[in-house]
Amino acid sequence: MKKKENKLEKLNINYSEYTTRLSSKFKERVSYKPVDKTRLMSFIPGTIIEILIAEGDKVCKGDEILVLEAMKMKNRIKSPVEGLVKSINVELNEKVPKGKVLIEIDLEA
Repeated sequence: MKKKENKLEKLNINYSEYTTRLSSKFKERVSYKPVDKTRLMSFIPGTIIEILIAEGDKVCKGDEILVLEAMKMKNRIKSPVEGLVKSINVELNEKVPKGKVLIEIDLEA
């Protein structure tokens, strides 16, 4: 049997330095990325049953953009920002996975 090598590593938390053994789960974690509010992504797999806007339309924060049906629920997706609809990356009745970019909004408008 081979013994796992558990080296001590330095970890900085709030400007304090600690020496510890890092778990493989910690080492393989995905770094936090701030949410890009100009790219609306599906938060759950489902089917697009209604598209309420078109490319080039001006949207305000809170405007309904599309309806995503998932698990027999109709989720009304609203715009998180004000801007111009740059692109619509889905079609009516399209099945979308979690994390797919549905709509892109241009803030410069």
